Amino acid sequence: MTKLRFNMTMSLDGYVAGPRQSLENPLGEGGLGLHDWAFATRSFRATHGIEGDGTTGLDDDHAAAWNVNIGATIMGRNMFGPIRGPWGDDAWTGWWGDDPPYHTPVFVLTNHPREPIEMNGGTTFYFVTDGIESALERAIEAAGGQDVSIGGGADTAQQYLRARLVDKFEIHVVPAFLGGGSRLFEHLDGGPTGYECVRLESSTAVAHSTYVRTDGDEAS
Repeated sequence: MTKLRFNMTMSLDGYVAGPRQSLENPLGEGGLGLHDWAFATRSFRATHGIEGDGTTGLDDDHAAAWNVNIGATIMGRNMFGPIRGPWGDDAWTGWWGDDPPYHTPVFVLTNHPREPIEMNGGTTFYFVTDGIESALERAIEAAGGQDVSIGGGADTAQQYLRARLVDKFEIHVVPAFLGGGSRLFEHLDGGPTGYECVRLESSTAVAHSTYVRTDGDEAS
């Protein structure tokens, strides 16, 4: 059975991205530093075409698991790029170059229609204008029995958490403060309910916690 899941890295004060996202700061000011632990791992470097062998061990194990059994991805408009409003000349095709790391169909939530963009390596971006449920239905069909990942950002994850559609999520908390930006667990009436922490472990760089639904079919 297809599960909807996500992984996000968070600061100690609860932010998954810094303030003032821009072309120069895709994750907002200071946001890129949240992911230093991932950039150091062998699996992340291999997936994103970064030179160097990278580290192995606990953090690498978590980074390696992100794309296992993922058949489709959902992301918000802000995750796809810094452009707001109408798409203009359609020149923007994402932050990731000609070969994005998803290698699946990716469904981008937006209010502005746009034709699909087929990239190298199996990634095709589809632009969904009729809501999160429609995007999930399309992603489940495209996943062909595999799981669907929420690629980001915080607002998109919140929408699916509020709709009680997320089956499993993993939070990676780093020992850093951003002081502003996008908080993952805002606008949720006190936080996500109906989840249980089933795994908690830490390296010297980051603490990993995994949650699954307890108010329905549990994610495996």
